[in-house]
Amino acid sequence: SVLSAVEGLEVAAPGLHVFIVPVTLVVLLAVFAAQRFGTEKIGKAFGPIMAIWFLSLAAIGIYNIVDAPEVLKAFNPWWGIRFFMEHGWHGIFILGAVVLAVTGGEALYADMGHFGLRPIRHAWYFFVLPCLVLNYLGQGALVLNHPEALKNPFFEAVPSWALYPMIILATMAAVIASQSVITGAFSVSRQAMQLGYIPRMRIKHTSHDTIGQIYIPGINWGIAVMVFGLVLAFRSSSNLAVAYGISVSATMLIDTLLLAVVARTLWPKSRGWLLPLCVVFFIIDLGFVIANGAKLLQGAWFPVVLGIFLFTMMRTWRRGRELLRDEIRKDGIRLDTFLPGLMLAPPVRVPGTAVFLTADPTVAPHALMHNLKHNKVLHERNVFLHVETLPIPYAMEGQRLKIESVGDEFYRVYVRFGFMETPDVPLALMRSCDHGGIYFDPMDTTFFASRETIVATANRGMPIWRDKLFALMHRNAAPATGFFRIPGNRLVELGAQVEI
Repeated sequence: SVLSAVEGLEVAAPGLHVFIVPVTLVVLLAVFAAQRFGTEKIGKAFGPIMAIWFLSLAAIGIYNIVDAPEVLKAFNPWWGIRFFMEHGWHGIFILGAVVLAVTGGEALYADMGHFGLRPIRHAWYFFVLPCLVLNYLGQGALVLNHPEALKNPFFEAVPSWALYPMIILATMAAVIASQSVITGAFSVSRQAMQLGYIPRMRIKHTSHDTIGQIYIPGINWGIAVMVFGLVLAFRSSSNLAVAYGISVSATMLIDTLLLAVVARTLWPKSRGWLLPLCVVFFIIDLGFVIANGAKLLQGAWFPVVLGIFLFTMMRTWRRGRELLRDEIRKDGIRLDTFLPGLMLAPPVRVPGTAVFLTADPTVAPHALMHNLKHNKVLHERNVFLHVETLPIPYAMEGQRLKIESVGDEFYRVYVRFGFMETPDVPLALMRSCDHGGIYFDPMDTTFFASRETIVATANRGMPIWRDKLFALMHRNAAPATGFFRIPGNRLVELGAQVEI
């Protein structure tokens, strides 16, 4: 989006062509560098700017439609049918270019959690869609009268006196659109961390009032590096369009398949009409995917390779965590066996509360075993804490906390969060007093956690290269203690080596 906006300079002054890529990189660098400050202060300007942008699109479209009103015949579907009849299979491949007219549609409801269903529908049907259709018709009218404008019909359709203001406005709109994509990436990444699909990363909150305003440095600069590489490799929006087309069409196809799955499993009353509708959309989306797939060697390979790479990393992390839990469970001692034996010859008790973080609340944590082995003491109160992420955005208060007494001042505590929440374990434990459970004093509590070192071995669960990939990701993941907001001055970490 930023690259295509800056390309307007070439229309205004062809000699500025050499500055398109450098200016694009500078704008993008500024966008990514500004993410750590958040958008709370400047976000209020986004709405008015985008309103001016869409109104300008409509005005430019009407300005050109007046010169060639016959373009309005495009509303007649016969012209599309006739096009395919005359061009046959070649018409399908041209769909690869047509799909660019609907890019962004795959993210239409990305902010539904912020705005709700009805505002998005009203804004789309009564404002955004009419403005876009008018602009596309205007570009078509321009090309009918001036075929030579085909290289960049958007900026060629702008009156000469408004060209530079439109370049500035287009760049601002592209930056806002990019901001929305980056913000969405932060939100989805946090949910993926909570659900266990990607390693934990450091998350910074950029707003005191809005919980959804977050900044994830690893995601931000990872996207930045890929974006800079794309700009330098493709160097023009027309070249990038090939890669963009397969991404959008494949996303829409996957969305259609997911809708069919949801309709079949969760909406049985709607199957009768929703599943046939999914079949219709599947055929349409598949046509777009095939059309764009024909350009695989021209650049469409990049999003395909990137998608395979990300899927492999996510699947490896997920499977690696499962293997890690299995190994810990296999080598561990069940609590219901360990605690009675421990009480037969109890170690020295020291004042305070010990909280042991554990991935499996039925097994004695490594941190507890190492503490007994090296320090030979036990605290007055001992809590085995298991943090769960529920498959819902926000946990209800009734399901947030569960406390079980498993022995003499031993407790098993389950703390549950939704995937949209930021886990705060100390705060959740402080609320345990309200549930008639254990007394929690932050200044009298020590948290114990085990820090596993992964040793990749052959023939244990995954191919050795995936074991090594998981070990690398695990080594660079943010510690669970920081992710759960456990204060560093109340934390003791004990190492453990695990083979997978």
